[in-house]
Amino acid sequence: MAITPSTDTDEHQSTKDLPDNRGRWGLNDQLGTLNLITDAARARAAAEVRTGRAVSLAQAIEPALLGSGPDAPVSQPASPVQQVLTYTGSPAIAAVDVITVANHHRGSTHIDALVHVPHNGQVYPGRPLSESLTSGGVAHASTTAFAAGIVTRGVLLDLASDGPLAPRYAITARDLEAAEQRQGVRLEAGDALVVRSGWTGGPQPGKAMPGISLDAVRWIHQRGAALFAGDAGDAHPPLDPACPLPLHQVALPLMGMPLIDVAELEELATVCAGLNRWSFLLTVAPPRIHGLTGVPVNPIAIF
Repeated sequence: MAITPSTDTDEHQSTKDLPDNRGRWGLNDQLGTLNLITDAARARAAAEVRTGRAVSLAQAIEPALLGSGPDAPVSQPASPVQQVLTYTGSPAIAAVDVITVANHHRGSTHIDALVHVPHNGQVYPGRPLSESLTSGGVAHASTTAFAAGIVTRGVLLDLASDGPLAPRYAITARDLEAAEQRQGVRLEAGDALVVRSGWTGGPQPGKAMPGISLDAVRWIHQRGAALFAGDAGDAHPPLDPACPLPLHQVALPLMGMPLIDVAELEELATVCAGLNRWSFLLTVAPPRIHGLTGVPVNPIAIF
């Protein structure tokens, strides 16, 4: 989701009593909570694979969504062009095209790098935004941190098993713990937390949405989650004027937690319910493009 890097509200937020990992892994750290994905955490994730069934957590970008304006996650490619390529002296014909991608779009599943939204003018782990975001690209806390990919155990907490959450519903720690108890699963340190609200398709202009509260962000921090993915993130409009974007203004710049926005979780919820299994191996392999604020991604759950 596209967010203006600095607002009056952001500039006046205090970090007192907010969940904070700055300095925990050093002043030059760029991985943030991905540091919690240890070899043991990846081995625990690998043990989740029993049948090999795979489910995508990404929105499909259909041809109808392609275009050339700000409402398009991906530009409409020009008509494919034929090029003559030469392999070992022999010519061959290949079709090629070029597209332009909006990295933080409400219609595209994407992962936010830690530089994406600052807190009081700083990005994780306390670097000034002016030093991190330069005219030559992102110098710190960029998609470079995702170069090795992300492999860990994913846990789906389905809050919409009885239907979508109400507009502007504040998702709290109590909601997340109740889902754990109902499903018989527990989020462990190093896991990826996947939260389903039942709101498919991402935020829509002028339409109120449920979202994660600061109380839930505190719980996520206490549990040691390494990554967040949801079909809803911060509520629209904000739930709390004092902290309008708990995920993007606290979890991202203070906790150092990467966020997967606009996840598609309907098929995942169906498979989890059918198997009565709410944990799985989660792989996230973004394009290996360094120096960006975020990038579209196709997370895969494997059972």
